[in-house]
Order: sequence, then C-alpha cells, then structure tokens
Amino acid sequence: MTNQRFIKNIAVIGSGTMGAGIAALCASAGCRTLLMDIDKSLADKAVERMQGGRSPMLDDPAALELLNTGSIDDNLDAISDYDWICEAVVESLDIKRDIFTKLENARSDGSIVTTNTSGIPLRAISAGMPQRLRNDIAVTHFFNPVKIMRLVELVPGEDTTDETKQVLLDFLGKKLGKGVVHAKDTVNFIGNRIGCYWILAGLHKGKIARQEGLNIETIDALMSTPMGFPPTGLYGLADLIGLDVMGLVAANLVENLPQDDSGREFTSLPAEEQAMLDDGQLGRKTGGGFYRVTKNDDGSKLKETFNPDTKQWAVAQTSTLDAAHSEFKSLMFSNDEQGRIAWDVMSATLCYAADLVPEIADDIVNVDRAMRWGFAWARGPFEMLDALGPQDVIERLNSEQREIPRMLKLLADSGNDSFYQNNSAEYFGTDSRYHTAPPE
Repeated sequence: MTNQRFIKNIAVIGSGTMGAGIAALCASAGCRTLLMDIDKSLADKAVERMQGGRSPMLDDPAALELLNTGSIDDNLDAISDYDWICEAVVESLDIKRDIFTKLENARSDGSIVTTNTSGIPLRAISAGMPQRLRNDIAVTHFFNPVKIMRLVELVPGEDTTDETKQVLLDFLGKKLGKGVVHAKDTVNFIGNRIGCYWILAGLHKGKIARQEGLNIETIDALMSTPMGFPPTGLYGLADLIGLDVMGLVAANLVENLPQDDSGREFTSLPAEEQAMLDDGQLGRKTGGGFYRVTKNDDGSKLKETFNPDTKQWAVAQTSTLDAAHSEFKSLMFSNDEQGRIAWDVMSATLCYAADLVPEIADDIVNVDRAMRWGFAWARGPFEMLDALGPQDVIERLNSEQREIPRMLKLLADSGNDSFYQNNSAEYFGTDSRYHTAPPE
C-alpha cells in the first residue's frame, strides 16, 4: 500500500459470480488483482470460469498474468499490499461482519474496504467497528453480469471520508468505466428498491390481469417494448432472477422497509407464485419457471408457458400488440384491459419512485440513471413521468382518489411541468429549482 490515496491494485474476497466478475473487470483494466476464497481451489476454479462460456469475463488472456489467488484462512495478510479490498461474499450480515473484522486486522492504513451487497445496510455491517475502518468503508454494489452492466451504486457510511468517496468515484468511473450513482444507506439502495417493487407489484397485479383474461405472454409483451424495458418482460425477468431470490428479497423488505412505506403492500409472493417456489419451480436455474424450453425428438425446440392458476403447461403463444398499445403514453392511458394492467403496474411503480427522493438519493438524476444502467430501462422513472406528462398523471391520480407522491406534488406546486428541461441538461431538484445535470 502506497502513501498516496489512489487505487492501483485490488483484493476481492469471495469468488462467486459477483466476486469473480469484479476481479476479472479489474484485471482487464490492467490492475494487479488478488481473488480470495475460503479455499484457494475455489478461487482457482473461478479464474477458470472467467475464461469460459459464451461471454467470458476475461477477453484478453494477458489479464491472467495480473490475477493471483489465495485462501482467506491462510493468506489474508496478503491484503496489506492492496489499495482496495472488495468483499463479495454471500448476503449474510453475520458472515460479512466476521469478514470485515478479519479484514480490518490485516489491511494497511489508507486502504479502502467495500462490500458488494445488494441490500444489507452498511450501518448494520459496520456497527461497532473501529473508527479507522468506518472512515474507509463504503458499499460498491455492482450489477450482474459485472462486465456488461454499467451501474455501480456507491453508498458511503456516516463516517466515510470525502477522500475515500472521491478515490472510489474516480477509480470506478474513470478506470473501470462504470456509471456510478450516489445512493443512500437505505434498504436495497436505489436500483433494487424500485426494480424489486416493480417485479413484486407486477406479480400481484398480474394475477388480477390473468383473472381478467390476459395471458402471461401478453403481460410480458406489455411490460417490455412499449415501456422501453428489456424483452424478458415481467415474468421472463422473474425466471431469470429466480423465485427463490425474489422470495428472499421480499423477506428482506419485510424486515427493513420503513413501517409507513407503501412498498409493504408487496412484500410477499402471490399465493400461486409461492406454490411454484415451494415446488422448486424457480425459473431458468431449475429448467423452467413461467417459461421453459425443451427439445423435441427431431432436435427442434419447444417453448412452453406455465399458467400459475391452473398449474398447466401449454405451447407459448406469440402476442402482437396493436399500434395503440405499442407506444408508451397511448398504452398507459388506454381504457381497456391491456391499458389497465399497464397503468396499474407502472403508475404504482412511478409513484413509488417519486416518493423516495430524497430518501434513497439526493436527486432524481441518480434514480433515473440507476434504473437505466442497472435494469436496462430506456428511461428512468422521472423521464417516464415526463413522457406521460406530469400534469396528466396527477389528473389521473386525482380521478382515482390516489395520493400524489412527493416529487410530483413538489413539481406541481412549483408551477413547472417537467422534471427535465433543456434536453435533459437540467433537472428539477428537491428545492424546487432546476440544476445542471452532471455528465454521464
């Protein structure tokens, strides 16, 4: 560790998917990188995985020369030579606290320690830890796959120094080429707080839509291209993540959401999805969830869709939306069953996001960028509200006797009619004034 505060080399603790991805990214950026796990053989296998698959984590074999591996139990003292120690072990508070205690005893003065947690509050991890560690600690939440997803959420603790934050910001943005958003130490931070609300609310409201005659394929068609979302849609994304993970997310929300948070309405899986979870029908990882693909005897592939209400599989249907439903605003304000599910899911999600500033982030820019860079949305929540017309949204909410969320009310009270102006060069702040948006 040098006396200057900048990052040249990185030690990654934990060689699972995220840890291996972070280590591969750092080595690919030309940084000396140490990957450690409980047993060195686990880290060695992770290095092997980096080079395989359809999309290898390491594009340049020369980066392997910068990668070393080690054992947490036998070689932890080696981290004293590294500027940034990034912990990426399992999502367990007790395990993370134990690891951080060990890291603090082995690291050098001036080194930075971060956790790659997706939702455990940093204050819970660092509670009672030495002041030296509390000054040099933060959350660096990468999104999977690390190589592809642009987003990193940077979350400081109460005692994290400005210098520590700036060193991380410079390295993550300039050296690793990531899009860094500034989040606060709240449950699930920004991306997963809003994204998981959308998924859980969508599953609950999707159940009602199915009862009204819409099938899963149609709901996914509505929740993809017209919204500017990836083609997986709602149920396809749940398959990709896994119902087991969504169940854990819901449990975490139950434990950590503020008592008055409207997200508490959706902190469980619907009964039908819970039955799928109980049966081990989790998604792609188990060969099928809402969708599955099997091979016919002739080698051709058959895609099928599962109906959670009847518990039956059927050949997947192709849903084609008419022109009125293929555009975002016209779909959202369409007064038919397809428009209703679009409005029910998305108005709830956008209102939820508009009520979370400044709780989860100081401004709307960090929220919008988190959803674009982390969930591949074409537009963030406030950009979507601008596309709909904030005043039109308020009028619809009033007609439904729904509460107007904080940022929408603030915008209306200010006499302004958009969250962004001058081609998004300026954004509406919590002080009811427009501010220059930082460069992307």
